[in-house]
Amino acid sequence: MSNARAFWLAEPGQGEIRAASVATPARDEVLVRSLHSGVSRGTETLVFRGGVPASQRDEMRAPYQEGDFPAPVKYGYLNVGVVEQGPAELVGKTVFSLYPHQTRFVVPATAVTVVPDGVPAARAVLAGTVETAVNALWDAAPLIGDRVAVVGGGMVGCSVAGVLAGFPGAKVQLVDADPARAAIAERLGVGFALPADAAGDCDVVVHASATSAGLTRSLELLAAEATVIELSWYGDQQVSIPLGEFFHSRRLVVKSSQVGSIAPARRGRRTYADRLALALDLLADPRFDTLITGQSDFDDLPAVMPRLADGSLPALCHVVNYPDSGE
Repeated sequence: MSNARAFWLAEPGQGEIRAASVATPARDEVLVRSLHSGVSRGTETLVFRGGVPASQRDEMRAPYQEGDFPAPVKYGYLNVGVVEQGPAELVGKTVFSLYPHQTRFVVPATAVTVVPDGVPAARAVLAGTVETAVNALWDAAPLIGDRVAVVGGGMVGCSVAGVLAGFPGAKVQLVDADPARAAIAERLGVGFALPADAAGDCDVVVHASATSAGLTRSLELLAAEATVIELSWYGDQQVSIPLGEFFHSRRLVVKSSQVGSIAPARRGRRTYADRLALALDLLADPRFDTLITGQSDFDDLPAVMPRLADGSLPALCHVVNYPDSGE
């Protein structure tokens, strides 16, 4: 057994660092020392404030979660580390896994994906979110030259916009109520508009603002018979949209997309491993560094998480850095 430390949500709104014991890895396992982990401003802060509905607690479980919602719970899913023990071909490799915030951990060797040489370790924490973007675009199936709006300039929305920026001939606009997102859109290589100024007649709209106003505006931006891909996770919030106005006459569609399953358009032809490997390959593009808007040390997480949750520390993806030394 070796010692480690992990971040736990002790109760809604309060986190703490706890000791953890890590066993010697078995033949088909790896011991990983964390280099970085990522805090997703949307899902993780919803968990932090205790906003997971009782009906969705099973669906919301992270792969290596310990404890149960609302608390105490060890939650997270964006981890990049280096393999210290395990199969010879993995030892010394930088890997991505869906593990919570913990200094060292053991998982099956099949649960880690090697980070390509051209992708910096800190940027690789975005793999889970870019994987969500890939799945959403498999659902959306944009065509060459399409007019696409991404409503909501958070971590997920910006990941979608970043992937779309390389799509041939597409006219992409990031739509957000915060004018500061214009600089992020520019660095991603897409257009920007405030909600009132966004261009309509869109072939596809991807919604990721997690607000009723954002979903309403997404419907307004659609061309007739077009589709909104709904990526927002609302938790325990109620959503209201105007389905009694132009929704039926223009034959609009709202289609959910969720990373927990492969999009039907690729199901049976792509595995979860294929999708994650694609996301990591896309992260070779340095424009994705734009999404990393804050960093702090692991020991600071109990103080940092409340600020991320209440918005006093603005961030898209907040990167957590780990010590290089032993425990």
